[in-house]
Amino acid sequence: MFFTTIASVLFPRMENTYNFKVGMTCSGCSGAVTRILSKTEGVKSFDISLEKQTVSVVAAGLTQEQVFETIKKSGKPTEII
Repeated sequence: MFFTTIASVLFPRMENTYNFKVGMTCSGCSGAVTRILSKTEGVKSFDISLEKQTVSVVAAGLTQEQVFETIKKSGKPTEII
């Protein structure tokens, strides 16, 4: 935790890639995730696989927990992988 705090001060815009398993069964489900991530400041890019039910997010200045909580707002079951 301490290192994360120091790193965020020294390198505040460092990009990280986070991967999640998201329960998506249709294009509407993936669309909900797309809308939320598109509006989230700090999300640089993301890749959604409806077939694999995964979401990969490249973010700067966001923790994995923050991205996780953001995706959960879509109402889809989400877990960190």
